[in-house]
Order: sequence, then structure tokens, then C-alpha cells
Amino acid sequence: MNKTNSNINKSQVDRTNLRKMIRNARNSLSAEQQRAAATNLNINFFQHIELPKNANVGVYIQNDGELDTSLLIQSLWDKKHHVFLPVIHPFNHANLLFQKYEKNSPMKANRYAILEPKLDCSAVAPLASLDLLLMPLVAFDEQGNRLGMGGGYYDRTLALHYAEQRAKPALVGLAHDCQQVPSLPTAAWDVPLPTILTPTKLYTWPKNN
Repeated sequence: MNKTNSNINKSQVDRTNLRKMIRNARNSLSAEQQRAAATNLNINFFQHIELPKNANVGVYIQNDGELDTSLLIQSLWDKKHHVFLPVIHPFNHANLLFQKYEKNSPMKANRYAILEPKLDCSAVAPLASLDLLLMPLVAFDEQGNRLGMGGGYYDRTLALHYAEQRAKPALVGLAHDCQQVPSLPTAAWDVPLPTILTPTKLYTWPKNN
């Protein structure tokens, strides 16, 4: 094995171990701590994030100890914004679609046991029509690097968005405060996020960092 391959393999191991450590940390949060985090996230979001009237907002349904978005989703509805959830593409299973989510939307569990709306092509929105996309993550560092679950769904779905430096949607990562680490091992395909929001803080970085 040459030195380059050795470094790549070490990075992959480091990322795997870090995912396990941070997932354990967020899953160790009590139900009371999760509720408090969701409440504080809701407050912090509307204090720091500006939305146009009747904005289209992509968000996610929490899983595996992720920051609970249910209160935020309800607040977005109350303020007359439109909410869209990720749905695994029915034909290109490596990518995501974003489908409008309403209180009465029929839901189903996907292959990862995560709830998503039952596919309705008439309710699917082009990515560029979203004003804001709130993304889950496993860990983030002081440079805005994001470590996901490892499936690469968001990376592939956003590849053209990154390549063409599109203005919409604005990208914001959501995370518990305990998910921050000083530095992440990064891969060539990783693109740092310009904004990450936790229940207590807003982090922003230049887009070209």
C-alpha cells in the first residue's frame, strides 16, 4: 500500500470513529435535553435567519438523536412558510428529492426507517426553488466542515448547486452543540457549509473557506 492510499484509509477510519463517537454523544441526550434543544433552536432560528415572505424551506425529520425539528416545522407553518422534506429518489437511489410537507401529508418509513412523505410528483420542488435548505449533520468543526452520515445523499444532490455556485437555496446545517469538534478529517468531495445553527449559537464562514 502506498502512502497516499494509507492516508486515505486512515482518514476513512478516523471519520468512521468520529461518527460513532458523536452519534453516541447526541443519543445520550435525555428527552428533557432534546426538548430544551428543540425549543432553543426554534428561538435561535428566528432570531438569526431571515426568510422572505412565504419562503420555501427544506428541512428534515430527526432520526438517530438528531436535533428535533418538529417545533421549528410547526413555527414555519404558523408563519405561512412552505416546508419541504427530503425523499429518496425512486429511480436514482443515490439522490434526494424535496417534496412539500403539510400536516396531513401521508408518510412512510424509507430504507433507513426515517419518515418521509409518500412520493407525489406534483408536490416535488426543484432544488433551486427552495429559499433555504436546513441540513442534518453528524459533526462540524471550527472551519465549517460538515461530517454527514456517510451515505453522500446531500453531497450528490447538491453537486450541481456547488459547482455552479447557485445562490439558492441558502444552506444551513443544524446540530446540537455537542456535535462541534475542533477539526474534521475531510475528503476531496467535502464542501464546507457557510452557516451552522445550534440551539445556542450561529456560526458563519465565508463561502470560499
